[in-house]
Amino acid sequence: QTILRKFLDTTRELTREEKRAIRTLVTKWCANYDREYGCLPLDCECYMLGKCWTGALCRYFREAVLPLDLALEAALLTEGPRPDFKICPICGGPVAPDRRQAYCSAACAKKAHRRQQREYMRKKRGWGVDN
Repeated sequence: QTILRKFLDTTRELTREEKRAIRTLVTKWCANYDREYGCLPLDCECYMLGKCWTGALCRYFREAVLPLDLALEAALLTEGPRPDFKICPICGGPVAPDRRQAYCSAACAKKAHRRQQREYMRKKRGWGVDN
């Protein structure tokens, strides 16, 4: 159980953008990848294309392909959550730093908007604490 806890503490789920970047790097630059046969040395589907968590990476991918994308390399090889991610004030989920949005999803944005409208109407009607 301690091994599982250590694994969960040092890994995180990949974001959609990271998965897309990995797929692009593998299909475009990996010498061991073939569209028809997958991973040639392993003779099976490429391990990196189905990857959902950080942690163990294909050695060839890590050493030869990943250095082509420095931002992805920094994101995958650092442990824990990405340090440049913002935190969603509604649910606490990660928010991509390269966007101007403050919330992780449309549902959280809607909840925040409703909360702001509720506070505005409460103040407008005189129901606030500081009357």
